[in-house]
Amino acid sequence: MPDGQRDGWAREAVETMAGLCAGALAAAVLVTGTAGATGADGYSMRTAARFAPPTAFVPSAAVTYDRKLVPAASWIEVRQRMRAGGATTVKLRVTGLKPGHTYGVHVHRKPCGADPAAAGGHYQHRPSGDPAAVNPHNEVWLDFQADERGRGAASARHDWGFRRGEASSVVLHDEPGGSGARVGCFTVPFGWVAAK
Repeated sequence: MPDGQRDGWAREAVETMAGLCAGALAAAVLVTGTAGATGADGYSMRTAARFAPPTAFVPSAAVTYDRKLVPAASWIEVRQRMRAGGATTVKLRVTGLKPGHTYGVHVHRKPCGADPAAAGGHYQHRPSGDPAAVNPHNEVWLDFQADERGRGAASARHDWGFRRGEASSVVLHDEPGGSGARVGCFTVPFGWVAAK
């Protein structure tokens, strides 16, 4: 076998193993903390995870669908603070993403899965099939631009809260605004407002 071909196969094997190890490491450190507390003044929650491919040996709550934009082992944190009465603030922090890239981020209705479509559509305060309802006032948008080190943060506040079982994940899109390809997803235990 020619040396060049053997070197190419060896390099491919090393890259494949590195990717698998990064995915396994990311999944092994899948949730660094999940805490939810309900008190007289409302509900608060913080959860964080490392992104891993959907095929990782150990699954993660954070799934990357595009490793160029959301590398395996990059990190995400989501916080929710819901005041008594329902006013809700959702905060996002990330590290290790593609420097300089602008991401669209929304709360979605279903948990993440191996298929990017598994998370369903955007959570909407007033559900509607009207494209005009896809906006940051009726949905939770957390768009951001990653800095030179791949870090980013965003926050959204609304005077309404989530309905039980209808807000389950945060999806990262490849562009800001109301749409774009899904490049990452994080299943999040959002709190909700009790029905009256």
